[in-house]
Amino acid sequence: MLSKKVWIIVGAGVIVVLLVILFMTYFGQIREQEELNNRLTQAENRQTTLAAEEEDLENRLAQARSLVDASQVQYPQAIHSIEYGEYIFEIAEKCNLTLSSLTFPRPSAVKQGSVTYSMVSLSLPVSGALEDIFEFIDVIRTDPRFASTRVKSVNLSGGSATIAVDIYGYGR
Repeated sequence: MLSKKVWIIVGAGVIVVLLVILFMTYFGQIREQEELNNRLTQAENRQTTLAAEEEDLENRLAQARSLVDASQVQYPQAIHSIEYGEYIFEIAEKCNLTLSSLTFPRPSAVKQGSVTYSMVSLSLPVSGALEDIFEFIDVIRTDPRFASTRVKSVNLSGGSATIAVDIYGYGR
């Protein structure tokens, strides 16, 4: 049989081993807890940043939608050749000009960024006094019915001119 001293030493050794295991487990859990707290803090910081970015992106989206809505108001949904033809003849008559001919080709698709517009290119041969031709061009540029119209070129020759215009329409 073993003596009392051996049992005390064995008992003390077992207690020391158990204490070492307990401390290692405890300190391992403390390190793991600290690591988890650090990760939680980083995640909370990231969440705050992402929430701010989300709000900024939502504001930018609202502004972009507002700009699209504003441009849609400027551009008609469709280009109706009969209406525009009547407007052009009406303006030519008010400006004391003779419009020789007017032909409306089919609209073509023009993509600008992510928006696709329909566009009709017209050639407007007019004749009359030079001042009246300039007045006609100014009316085309400033008339709200032609807000989506761009005067591309003007070819003057004596008492006549050929005015090239593009009429844009917003297509969804």
